[in-house]
Amino acid sequence: MSDETDDGQQMDDGPGGVLASVSNAMVRLHKEQFGRGPTKARSHFAGRDTLVSVLENTLLPAELALVEMGQQERVQESRMFFQTATREKFVRAVEEIVGRRVVAFSSATDPDAATVWEVYNFEPGDAAV
Repeated sequence: MSDETDDGQQMDDGPGGVLASVSNAMVRLHKEQFGRGPTKARSHFAGRDTLVSVLENTLLPAELALVEMGQQERVQESRMFFQTATREKFVRAVEEIVGRRVVAFSSATDPDAATVWEVYNFEPGDAAV
C-alpha cells in the first residue's frame, strides 16, 4: 500500500507495488530493447501527475568507450534516437501498470554518470487509460 505526502509525492510502495512494478518494467524494457539493463532502478511520483524513473549504470560497453573518448554528445544523440524508436513500448508499459494515460514522455541521459531518467506526465486527475 502506498502513502502520499502533503505535496502529492508517493512514498515507496514496497516490492509488489506500482512504483516497484514500473522500475522492474524499465529494467526489462532496457534489457529487451538495448541488450543490457540498468543495475539499479527506482521510480517516484513527482506530484500527482508525473512519474520519474531513475536508471543507473545503464550504458552499453560501446557507449562507455565513447565517454572515455570524450564523445558524450554521441551517446546522448544515439540514446535519443533509441528512445524515440521505442517510445510506444515504454509508454504502453507504464500506462498498463499505473492505469492512467500518458500525455507526455521524455528520456534524458547523463553519459558521465551512466544514468538515464524516464519521465512520464499523465493526464491530470485520476483519468484511467
